[in-house]
Amino acid sequence: MNKLKKLVIASGLILSMSAFTLNGTTEAATTTHKVQSGETYWKIATKFGVPVTNLMKANNATSSALNVGQNLVIPNSTITEAEKDLMARLVHAEAVGEPYAGKVAVATVILNRVASPDFPNSVREVIYQISNGHYAFTPVQNGQINQPADAASKQAVNEALAFRGQGKGSLFFYNPKTSSSNWILSREVTVTIGNHRFAK
Repeated sequence: MNKLKKLVIASGLILSMSAFTLNGTTEAATTTHKVQSGETYWKIATKFGVPVTNLMKANNATSSALNVGQNLVIPNSTITEAEKDLMARLVHAEAVGEPYAGKVAVATVILNRVASPDFPNSVREVIYQISNGHYAFTPVQNGQINQPADAASKQAVNEALAFRGQGKGSLFFYNPKTSSSNWILSREVTVTIGNHRFAK
């Protein structure tokens, strides 16, 4: 009789644990999105701030074709909302007055640094990095990073996230008219947008 009680209790515990695990999985599940007319993987990835490649992979997409009304799984972003806000504030401070593409490129530099073995492994650590006694980004040093980001900078961060892993690998940017560093001028230029030159 005791063995039967133990078996019943053990079975009940296993079922309870399974239910808890299944429930936890459901709660941690990713978002879904119903495709609207005119949407593309790119537009949806930009809206949610996830890489296009991750979005397509999460939906087992073998082509870029989408059907209106189709439900897409939106994978969780590897970047938190707080990190997105921090990036947007840096983009706003660094690229005020620059073309929108330049804002996206600045956000891309941050993401490329996070992915690079030569830089810290998180958005926060990259942005607040101190090298040779100086902050890597001037707005951190002068406090401009504490100003709120505008809508264009927030959108630029989402677009950089959607574009992630598809660029030319820019790790630096500078204004060639004002930069006095011979080292930065020696780096391989990837693109020039507005007043900024991007390099790796």
